Amino acid sequence: MSEKKRPDEAELRKVVNRLKRARGQLTAVIDAMETDADCRDVIIQLAAVGKAIDRAGFAVISSALQTCLAGDDADAGDDRPTVAELEKLFLTLA
Repeated sequence: MSEKKRPDEAELRKVVNRLKRARGQLTAVIDAMETDADCRDVIIQLAAVGKAIDRAGFAVISSALQTCLAGDDADAGDDRPTVAELEKLFLTLA
């Protein structure tokens, strides 16, 4: 049985940081809504949250693709997502 390959620590840290930034932006959106802020500011913040989350998702999929392409162990194929599964994941973000 093959050992499951972990994502690159630097890439993982980037994704987590991006998600934390999105969480902060979402908190700002909620605060703005609760204080009756200008709708333009709310829309801009919502767009920023959406982009941050999308980019984090794309980074996760990219990491999965790199892991799949890097492994050439035949036994490791059982745990790896198929190309169709990766494509489906990618399209959920599109």
